[in-house]
Amino acid sequence: MRRLLLRDAAHVLTMDDERREVEFADILIVDGVITEIGSNLRSDAPSIDVSACVVTPGLVNTHHHLYQSMTRAVPGGQDALLFGWLQALYPIWARFTPDHMFTSAQVGLAELALSGCTLSSDHLYVYPNGSRLEDTVHAAAEIGIRFQPTRGAMSIGVSAGGLPPDSLVEEENAILEDCIRVIDGFHDASPESMCRVGVAPCSPFSVSRDLMRQASLLARDKGVMMHTHLAENDEDIAYSLEKFGCRPGQYAQDLGWVGPDVWHAHCVKLDASEIELFAQTKTGVAHCPCSNCRLGSGIAPVKAMRAAGVPVGLGVDGSASNDAGNLAAEARQAMLLQRVAQGADAMSARTALEIATRGGADVLGRPECGRIAVGARADIAVWDVSGIESAGSWDPAALLLAGPTTVRDLFVEGREVVRDGQIVTLDMGALVARQNRMARELRDAI
Repeated sequence: MRRLLLRDAAHVLTMDDERREVEFADILIVDGVITEIGSNLRSDAPSIDVSACVVTPGLVNTHHHLYQSMTRAVPGGQDALLFGWLQALYPIWARFTPDHMFTSAQVGLAELALSGCTLSSDHLYVYPNGSRLEDTVHAAAEIGIRFQPTRGAMSIGVSAGGLPPDSLVEEENAILEDCIRVIDGFHDASPESMCRVGVAPCSPFSVSRDLMRQASLLARDKGVMMHTHLAENDEDIAYSLEKFGCRPGQYAQDLGWVGPDVWHAHCVKLDASEIELFAQTKTGVAHCPCSNCRLGSGIAPVKAMRAAGVPVGLGVDGSASNDAGNLAAEARQAMLLQRVAQGADAMSARTALEIATRGGADVLGRPECGRIAVGARADIAVWDVSGIESAGSWDPAALLLAGPTTVRDLFVEGREVVRDGQIVTLDMGALVARQNRMARELRDAI
C-alpha cells in the first residue's frame, strides 16, 4: 500500500463540485487516490510539509504537438500566419526520426510538469522515417505524467489540393489500421489509467471527409475519444466555405464529429450557432490562447462558450506555435485575453484556474482528475508562495494574478514527479543537451 500525507497546506483550491477552498489542510493519499482532506489528520503515512504553499489539482493540457518542441522559434515561421507557418515547418518535420519524437516529447512533457501539469493530451499527426505513436507513449511513461496521446494523420498532400507535402501524408486505410493497432496496444480505460489513446485526423484541410467519417465510426466502436483542429482562424473558415460549402460547425456535425466524446482545438472563429451546437452536444473545446496570439488567429469566445455550456479546457498547443509550454502561464494568458475582449470582470483568476484543471479533465473525459476531492486521483500541484512572485499579495491563492508559474512539487497518481522545482524521474541536463544537439543537426541539414 502506497501512502502519503501532504501536511498543513496554507490554502487548498479543491475545484471540487462545491469549489471549496480550505486553509491549513492536510491531504491523505492512499494507492494513488485522495482518501481524506482536513486539518490535523492522524496518520502514520510518510509526510511532506506544504505549509508555505498553495495546493491545487494538477493542471490539464488538452492540446499539444509535443514533437514541435524540437522546432521552436524557427526563423522562417516566426512571423507567418497559420498556413505559411505550416509550409515553413513541414520540410523540417519530414526529417524527424523516432529518436526526435521521443526526445522532443520528453522535453515538452517535462516543461509541462514543471508548470504544474499532471495530465496532457498530444496530437501527433506526422510519422516520418518509421516514427510511431508509441515513441511519445514511452517518453511519457518515463517521466510519469498521465498521458492522452491521439493518433493523428494527414492524407491529402499538396498534389491533391491539400496543404502538407506528399512525403508527410499516409494512405487512409493504413491510417485506420494503425489507429486500431495503437488503441489495442496502449489504451487503458480504467480510472487509474496513465494512458488513454484517441483518434485525431489532423484538420479539414489535410484529410478527406471520408477519413473523418470513418475515424469517427472507428473511435466510437472502440470507445475512445476523438480530436481535431477546427475554426482556428479566418483562413480556416474561408477554406471550409470554399471546399465544403459550409462552416466548420456544420462540417463537424455532418461527419459525426460532435458529442461528449469529441474535443476540437482552437475554435477561435465559432459563431453563435456553432457555440449553441457544441453546447447542446457537449462537444469540448481546447482553448490555446498563446498560440492564437502567436499566429494572429484571434481571441476565442471562451466566455460565451462557457456561458452556453460548452466544455472548455486549456492547451499550450505545439511548441513551434507558442513557442513555450508553460501551462500556468497559458492560464494567465487565457484570463487576460478574455479581459481584453470583454472587460476586466470577464474572467477571474479562479475561473481561469478552473478551466486549466477541472475544465480540462472533463474535456478529456477524465472526471476523476482535475479536482482535489475524496475518491479523486491524486494528481496534485504544490506552489510555493513564499517567494518573490507572491510577495505583497493579499490573496496568495490568486496564483494567476501574482504567483509562481513553476511548481515546488508535483504528484501524479500519488507519485512524486517534481520535487523542489526539479524533475526527479529524468536527468534533465542530459535531456536538454540531447534536444539541443538534435535541433542543431536539423538546422544544419536544412
